[in-house]
Amino acid sequence: MSSPSSLSDNKNWLLAAVCLAALGMPLSFTGPAVVLPAIRDALGGSPVQLNWVTNAFMLSFGATLMAAGALADAYGRKRVFLMGLAVVALSSSLLTLAPGIVAFDLARALQGLGSAAAFASGTAALAQVFDGAARTRAFSFIGTSFGVGLSCGSILSGWLAESFGWQSVMLSPGAISLVALCIASLSMRESRNPHAMGLDVPGTLTFTAALTLLTLGVLQAPDSGWGSPWVIGALAGAALMGAAFIAIERRVAHPMLDLSLFRFPRFVGVQLLAAAPAYGFVVLLVLLPIRFIGLEGRSAMEAGVFMFALSGPILVVPTLAASLAHRFSAGVISAVGLLVCAVGLLWLSYCGPGTPLQAIVWPLLLIGAGIGLPWGLMDGLAVSVVPRERAGMASGIFNTVRVAGEGIALALVGAGLTALVSLQLGRLPAHPGATSQAAQRVTTGDLSQALALLPGVDRAALLHAYGAAFGTLLCVLAGVTVLTALVVFVFLRGETHAEAGAVALQSTAC
Repeated sequence: MSSPSSLSDNKNWLLAAVCLAALGMPLSFTGPAVVLPAIRDALGGSPVQLNWVTNAFMLSFGATLMAAGALADAYGRKRVFLMGLAVVALSSSLLTLAPGIVAFDLARALQGLGSAAAFASGTAALAQVFDGAARTRAFSFIGTSFGVGLSCGSILSGWLAESFGWQSVMLSPGAISLVALCIASLSMRESRNPHAMGLDVPGTLTFTAALTLLTLGVLQAPDSGWGSPWVIGALAGAALMGAAFIAIERRVAHPMLDLSLFRFPRFVGVQLLAAAPAYGFVVLLVLLPIRFIGLEGRSAMEAGVFMFALSGPILVVPTLAASLAHRFSAGVISAVGLLVCAVGLLWLSYCGPGTPLQAIVWPLLLIGAGIGLPWGLMDGLAVSVVPRERAGMASGIFNTVRVAGEGIALALVGAGLTALVSLQLGRLPAHPGATSQAAQRVTTGDLSQALALLPGVDRAALLHAYGAAFGTLLCVLAGVTVLTALVVFVFLRGETHAEAGAVALQSTAC
């Protein structure tokens, strides 16, 4: 029989394993954005294929998160956790061995599946072994680990790329996953839900198909045109699969997505809050490294320093949100944070290509600090705005909306930036038929190919066109962020100070 001290040690080692898994996930997201120009040089690929480097991971992660949780409950949380970590490690190795960009994108999708399995089962396992205040502290550590990975990922990736090559960046999440796997295999006990109903297969398939077709259509539109039969077919298929998913979830006895939760106005507000960082913050984690390295010619390490100014506040500002939540409602704190983020986006829109670090760091810090306020409240709010017995489902929906929303936002914002760049290039003395292709090359950081397509345009004119388009995009994102702030304030303003304080303590640093 295990002694209390050994049980406590096992809990702490389990927490360490899940924290390591959480640390590796943002590296899987931010790392490829930093080394995308190097990946393009090594593996080639069209602009659409290069966009899938990020979107394949986000799509598979977001589409399978709830399904992974159901599998963990039914077949064993330890089993699914270890399997997920093994898949992450395997896919990381496959990324360095990929013979071409298509194989690389497929390995990225596999990495997203493994990350979803590890995240869903790891957090579920922790919820079984920690209670009360200990559970709050445990999930706070997970949030902190994720924040460290997000904040330091760009600098680490830049250092690895310059020291050991882009392959080392791809291997880093796998190395962390292997360490987590070794710890968990020794310290984690198997657990499952004896009343679990298994996987909602029709719901999972239609949900995944809807997200896949939507992402495919949006990514293909800049290349084929929004009127292309392929694009129209993909978007129509996404709408059809989405409608089928809703119809299925309304009829099955144990749905993957409980649609009745959307009857709670504050729950709807939290979902909008979950999507807000996608277009106000997350898209910049991908777009800015491409700009800094591919277009401006900065080193990967220098770009990492720029990105730390953007993501670094995530480490400290959520703690401020926790203290403010004792005096102000979550709606007020979240709305103020989003408005601060919008001001930073507007400020950044005036910083064209080549802006020195001392000038661009301030709007980046403002964006990160603004997002940090609602970031510190979101996870706890996700479960506090619904009845306690439905908290598990609410958390699953929230995380799915957040991750899937990030993938969709990346696709939409990327397509929007390409269209804006194409519009700017159309004003230059260049061949009209080449501007669309050149715009796609520019937005993926391939400046040399863009110049080759536009022989009458020099580098300065091309960067000026990109800067004007990027500034317009940031103004649009700022407007969307302001609108979201107003809606979130209306939906969440009724929360009492006491409830907000409890929520903040649950999700500090998450």
